[in-house]
Amino acid sequence: MHFQLIKKDQRSAARLGVVTTTRGTITTPIFMPVATHAAMKPLTPAQIKETGSQIILSNTYHLHLQPGENLIKKAGGLHRFMGWDQPILTDSGGFQVFSLPNKRITEDGVFFKHEITGEEIFLDPASAIRIQQDLGADIIMAFDECIPYPCDKGYAEQSTRKTIRWLKECMNSMSGNSQALFGIVQGSVYEDLRVMCAREMRKLDLPGYAIGGVSVGEGLELLKRVVGWTAPHLPENKPRYLMGVGLPEDILESVALGIDMFDCVIPTRYARSATLFTRRGKIRMTNKNYKRDFYPIDPNCSCYTCRNFSRAYLHHLFAANEVISAVLSAIHNVHFYLQMMSEIRDAIENNRFLEYKGQFLEAYRQEEKRKQH
Repeated sequence: MHFQLIKKDQRSAARLGVVTTTRGTITTPIFMPVATHAAMKPLTPAQIKETGSQIILSNTYHLHLQPGENLIKKAGGLHRFMGWDQPILTDSGGFQVFSLPNKRITEDGVFFKHEITGEEIFLDPASAIRIQQDLGADIIMAFDECIPYPCDKGYAEQSTRKTIRWLKECMNSMSGNSQALFGIVQGSVYEDLRVMCAREMRKLDLPGYAIGGVSVGEGLELLKRVVGWTAPHLPENKPRYLMGVGLPEDILESVALGIDMFDCVIPTRYARSATLFTRRGKIRMTNKNYKRDFYPIDPNCSCYTCRNFSRAYLHHLFAANEVISAVLSAIHNVHFYLQMMSEIRDAIENNRFLEYKGQFLEAYRQEEKRKQH
């Protein structure tokens, strides 16, 4: 994997770049839709590609439990197994494991119960890397401890040093160089810990760096502070990935701070519950106001759904509990995100990112303001 920094915005830390992998190039800043179980609810790979997706994310923890990395390896790897020929990133499972109840964290790894069988499973840096190498993703993540929020500083420091040590163990467990390993900067909401972690990881000269532990309930203002502390201490010539952050306003603020890559389940999860993104904010398709509304979801959108169907039709589908309601909504939401990222890249290219950010957010908050009145 190779990253080329193409351009820097003149009035912010926003960056335009290209990540080159053996399965294709990724222009950054980019949003990565999430296909947790090697499938994106509720879209086919062809539908995902049509939205403009350049790279998707799958989940190591869930794929380890079902169907297992051995079966996926036997099938020819994750790309062939799921019929996706573009780049894939797999996370290490750290976030999912540390979200589980009754897990037992040790200095060496984590013990947890299988969600279905109840069997005790042990995951450590070496096994997280082995699983991801069997899956065959293009970019893989180091095994880290995702620190909960809030967290006292003593525990945060101990955990952050463990994450640094685990990263070194991940590096030592790598076989071959066909996959790019990203480290994950932790440190909770403590500036000195974030800076220390970033500096220590920078010494290891990794292919890329992620910022973790910022989508655990701390809110936008703290998120901006954490990213603002951390990003300047990451190498300029390597991609920077903010994990699990996915509201449009969060993405725009983070791009301004120098972040290149994002992922989140929000576009598809919101779609399944009838919440759709528009230039004027989020709208709920089950609202009775849309029963006789024959406009597209977003008149300015060029996605398959907006080109062919009305809000009234979507309202009807949700009312009738039709599966296609989630499909058409997910197509729109994922396209909305990928289109936003394309516009962000154009704005950086033309030295007008801050203007774009301001105009986007002003329009995007219109629906919110309307509801308040």
